[in-house]
Amino acid sequence: MLKVETISHQRPLEPIAPLGRIGVIALGTDINIEQDLRRIYPQGVEIFTSRVRNYNPLTIENLRRMSDTIAQTADTILPGTKLDAVIYGCTSGSVAIGVDKVKALIHQSCPNVPVTNPFSAALEAFSVKNIKRISVLTPYTETVNREVAATFEKNGIEVANIAGFGFEDDTAMSFISEEDVARAAHKICGSDVDALFLSCTALRASGVIASLEQQLNIPVFSSNQVLAWHSLSLINYAKPIEGFGKLLNTVRKLES
Repeated sequence: MLKVETISHQRPLEPIAPLGRIGVIALGTDINIEQDLRRIYPQGVEIFTSRVRNYNPLTIENLRRMSDTIAQTADTILPGTKLDAVIYGCTSGSVAIGVDKVKALIHQSCPNVPVTNPFSAALEAFSVKNIKRISVLTPYTETVNREVAATFEKNGIEVANIAGFGFEDDTAMSFISEEDVARAAHKICGSDVDALFLSCTALRASGVIASLEQQLNIPVFSSNQVLAWHSLSLINYAKPIEGFGKLLNTVRKLES
């Protein structure tokens, strides 16, 4: 006869991610964002990902189509478990949809949880570091780049120049080599700017930030780096992190 029993655990339940649980809404085609964030985050901070359906080619119109399922996607991240922050992981999508709308959609499923996105995180980082004028490198087309630049300008950041690799396939953006990212950064970065911004969570940029800062002698930011910095600040983790640029040496506590 089958014997069925219940066994009691002997030790207290152990918390998962004791320093912070961060939900990530990643694009369905983004190969890079999770790897970047896990490299940057300290032990004890973990990400929990759900993927939002996105569409190629990458156009402003297709980026806006994501708004239909952002709330539903947020609802699938550890339902019933407290999240300390939620990331919407798309720079151009944040621009196309609007950061306020993105936040409102996430709050439909995750009320009262601090929310960030690459564009808002970049603006916060620029404010902290007193950055007013930037060069921007992206994998996007000229049409998307114009929208990105215009949105920075509307938020008080002067864009001296913006250049892109011209990709319309979001998946392929992650296949651009770090060497090509660094080479393009040197080519397009102006001598009269306060900083360089490497836009797109799919772009493998975090590994070249530190060397670019040394070579260009200005602060360098990337979408995933500013996401990590801002989300750590939102969960009140305030210890410096080495290896991914000077920004992460100054993680600070923020009001959500």
